[in-house]
Amino acid sequence: MVDSLGDSLDRALESAFTRRIPQSAQAQMKYLVKQLKGTKAAAQALGISQRTVERYMSGKLKRPRQDLRGRLEREVKKRWQPQVRAKARKKAASTGGLVVSTRARFGFTAASGTTDDARIRDITQALPPEFAEQLFSAREQGANEDQLRQIAADGLARMYFRANNTRAHGLGVEFTDVERLDIEL
Repeated sequence: MVDSLGDSLDRALESAFTRRIPQSAQAQMKYLVKQLKGTKAAAQALGISQRTVERYMSGKLKRPRQDLRGRLEREVKKRWQPQVRAKARKKAASTGGLVVSTRARFGFTAASGTTDDARIRDITQALPPEFAEQLFSAREQGANEDQLRQIAADGLARMYFRANNTRAHGLGVEFTDVERLDIEL
């Protein structure tokens, strides 16, 4: 299964972390309880009972099932080093931009007689800060995958296919059948 663009954005921000997340289930659970200000909130976030959270915190339970381990790690990563995450996002949105590396089907719409059939392409392209800001803002506001993909398609259309709008004016790009998608800051 291909990662969503939103997951790729999250992973890109995680690459800026200066320290590893807590490694043991007990340490992760303690961190999550502290961040969510209580065992009840942590239990709700993880979809388990409050008593189970308490058992992990006390060390009575040590090895969570694989699905719980994944949920616990995701919830901790979401909250880990918020200042570092914010700083990386600000840098990408103001000066650094981001790099999109993808293997997907790209098709074009243009004036009649000038369109190109869609085909799979491998593209690695730096996008300017304005697209980083649009992607992060849309992600924060709960945009769905299609909306995020449209922002990325607009950025790739401008920077890759239209060479920063110096050629192929009016060329529209369709971004579908994503096989691979990675984002780096």
